[in-house]
Amino acid sequence: MSISLIYEDEWLVAVNKEPGLLVHRSWLDRHETRFAMQLTRDAVGCHVFPVHRLDRPTSGVLLFAKNAEVARTLTEAFSGREINKTYLAVVRGYLEGEGRLDYALTCELDDIADKFADADKPPQDAVTRWQGLSKVELPFTVSKKHATSRYSLMQLSPETGRKHQLRRHMAHLRHPIVGDTSHGDGRHNRFFREQYQCDRLMLHAARLSLTHPVTGAPLNIVAPVDHHWKHLANEFGWNL
Repeated sequence: MSISLIYEDEWLVAVNKEPGLLVHRSWLDRHETRFAMQLTRDAVGCHVFPVHRLDRPTSGVLLFAKNAEVARTLTEAFSGREINKTYLAVVRGYLEGEGRLDYALTCELDDIADKFADADKPPQDAVTRWQGLSKVELPFTVSKKHATSRYSLMQLSPETGRKHQLRRHMAHLRHPIVGDTSHGDGRHNRFFREQYQCDRLMLHAARLSLTHPVTGAPLNIVAPVDHHWKHLANEFGWNL
């Protein structure tokens, strides 16, 4: 019942959220007993305020404030796109070079959590910068169309913060993220589970870069990858 602290000072604390952990209590799973917010509070011995969120299956840097005033400042910085977020992802197929996807997303609602939300909202602007880091071709037939299977290691930087933005944008590019059960490719998800014992979404919030809300100093918070990432990197010859 612990959580990995990766940064702490008088005003802030950041943790490396594991995949599958909810940020806070939610109607999405009323039976869950572990939450990042409560685990972080217990670890640092004071109340903490969430200033952004990560999807449940996504791992990586999760930042909290230790008081309400700092929380408001950070929330405004996230909303004003003043904080740079960098993710790592493993996607189906080869996606090389770099690019910027500007593709608006319609409102995606959960049956329970968003029961009373407005489903008729117009699409919201959504922008993601992407860069191919490494690639691999494996001697396995996952799709009947191809004798081998190709995957890419990507760096993704969302300029906006829409729900499931990175997962939906990569699916739009026809390069879904491995392990994505909502927007991905079930055949490739199953292949990674069976061949590499990897049963998680391969999306990791690797770094947050921001100006400290109190001291004004530049702050870069980095979250190490977990054993699934290390295992795949070793198998594919990738440097993380």
